[in-house]
Amino acid sequence: MNLDTIVQRIEEAFGSTLPSPASPLQDGDLEVLARLFGDDGFQDYLQDEISRQIIRDYLTNAVILGFIRVENLDGLGELVDTPEHRAALSLHMLMSSVEEAASLLEGGISGELTRLEPAPDLPPNIHLVRN
Repeated sequence: MNLDTIVQRIEEAFGSTLPSPASPLQDGDLEVLARLFGDDGFQDYLQDEISRQIIRDYLTNAVILGFIRVENLDGLGELVDTPEHRAALSLHMLMSSVEEAASLLEGGISGELTRLEPAPDLPPNIHLVRN
């Protein structure tokens, strides 16, 4: 299985991206955009917003489908109080079905994510692109 090929096929299925912005950029716009979006702060903000959305959608679905009660949300506390905790929880949620929501909330999630290294005899099939 080649992950690059899988990702490419998914990207091709999306089609073209939406135009952004809808109107042409004016002089100085590129400088402002580079200042706003060109550093690690924006990437951190964007990743945290994605984590928050995953958690919101997952827990909303779990409540609507009856796998947890609204009262279970009162105990989120330490599971979502930092960007690292939100990243860890959202990763677990992506890898779990909503049927497992109660066990995710009860069992707790370690806020520490560990970088995985490929085994020496297995070359990675994915190329990370840094922004």
